[in-house]
Amino acid sequence: MDPLTLGAIVAVCTILVLFSGVSVALGLLIVSTGFIMIFDGMRSLELLPEILFGKLDNFALLSIPMFIIMGSSIASTRAGADLYEALERWLTRVPGGLVISNLGACALFAAMSGSSPATCAAIGKLGIPEMRKRGYPDGVAAGSIAAGGTLGILIPPSVTMIVYGIATEQSIGRLFLAGVIPGLMLVGLFMVWSLYSTWRSGDRALLAHGTYTWRQKLEILPRVLPFLAIIVGVLYAMYGGVATPSETAAVGALLCLLIAMIIYKLWNPKDLWVVLRDSTKESVMILFIIAAAGVFSYMLSSLFITQSIAAWIGTLDVNPWVLMGAVNVFLLIAGFFLPPVAVILMAAPILLPIITTAGFDPIWFAVILTINMEIGLISPPVGLNLYVINGIAPDISLKTILAGSLPFVACMIIAIILLCIFPGLATWLPNAVMGTAI
Repeated sequence: MDPLTLGAIVAVCTILVLFSGVSVALGLLIVSTGFIMIFDGMRSLELLPEILFGKLDNFALLSIPMFIIMGSSIASTRAGADLYEALERWLTRVPGGLVISNLGACALFAAMSGSSPATCAAIGKLGIPEMRKRGYPDGVAAGSIAAGGTLGILIPPSVTMIVYGIATEQSIGRLFLAGVIPGLMLVGLFMVWSLYSTWRSGDRALLAHGTYTWRQKLEILPRVLPFLAIIVGVLYAMYGGVATPSETAAVGALLCLLIAMIIYKLWNPKDLWVVLRDSTKESVMILFIIAAAGVFSYMLSSLFITQSIAAWIGTLDVNPWVLMGAVNVFLLIAGFFLPPVAVILMAAPILLPIITTAGFDPIWFAVILTINMEIGLISPPVGLNLYVINGIAPDISLKTILAGSLPFVACMIIAIILLCIFPGLATWLPNAVMGTAI
C-alpha cells in the first residue's frame, strides 16, 4: 500500500480511537500495536516493550516531575492570592488596573507553576469575584483569567517546551529562552486589549479603584519575592552553566516546597501528601503519553509514513508560508480536541522534517506551536481553561466565558503573525545567550 494512503488511514483510525473516549496514551498504543501487527507481523510486538521503556530512558525527563512539583507546591498555598493582591495594590491607579493586575499575576504565576489550569484556578479564585464586585462585565472578568492562564505553557519553565525538546531533540534551554519575549509580547497584547475594553466601557469606576499606602504596598512583598527569587535562580543556574535543566528543576522543587512550608505553614503531612500525590499523577500521565508517542512514532517510521510525507512535501512547488499556514490550521484544529502534550508528541515526528525542509527554524516553530496550543486551551469543545473558570464561577455560563476569551484569541493570532514577520522575537534571545545554533 502507498505510504501516503496508509498515513491517511492511520490518521482516521487515530481520530476515531481517541474520540471513543479512551485516554490519549492508551489510544496511541492501540493504534500503533494494531498497525504494527497487521504490516510487520506478530513477532514485531517483541520490540514494543523496549521502545516503550526506551523512550523514557532520558535524563531530561526528570525535569518534568520536578517542575510539576514546583507548580503544585505553589498552587497549594496562598501564593497566587498574594501575588494578585500585591499587583492590585501597586497598579490600583492604572486605568483598568484590576484586570491588568490579573493578567500580570497570571504571567508571574505561570512562570512559577508552568501549568495553565493551575494558573487559572489560583488567580481566578480571587480575581474573578473581585472584578465582578467592582463592576467589570462577567465576560471580561472570566475571559481575561482564562486567557492569562494559557501563558503557563509558554513562559518558562514550561513542561510543554520540555516535551517538545525531548520529542524533537532540541535544546530545552534554548526553548525556554525562546518563549520569554513572545510570552511578554502576549502579556502586552492582552493588557492593551484590556485597557481598550475598559476605556470603551466608559465606566469611570472601572478605571481606578481605591488607594493604598506605601506600607500596605510593601508589607505584602515579602510573601511574593521568595518565589520570584526562585524563578530567577532557576533561570540563572540553567543559563549560567551551573546545572542542567533536570538538576535545576530538582533544586527548584525542593526550594518551593521549603518556602511553602516555612512561609505558608504547609506543615500538615496530609497537605504535603496531596502535593506529592497530585504531582505524581500528572507526571505519570505525561510520561505515559511520551512513552506511547514513542511507539506511535516508531510505527509511523517503520511503515515509511513519516519519510513519505516529508518527501512529498519536498516535491511540492508551494510557497513555504502557504505551507506554514496549513500547518497552523492543522495545529489549531488539533488543539481544539487534544491536550498540548498529546498534540506535540503526535505531530512533532511528522511536522519537524516538513518545517526544516521548508527552511523554518525548529526553535521558532516551537513558539508558534505553543501559541496554537494556547488557543486550544480557551476554545471549545475541549477548552480546558474554560471549564476551570466555569468551575470557579459556575454562575457564569460557558458561552459568556467563551465570548470574553475570543478577543484574547485574536491577540494570540496577532502574536503568531508578528512572529512570522519578525522571527527574531523568538530566536534572538536564545542566540544572544547561548550562541547561534549549529
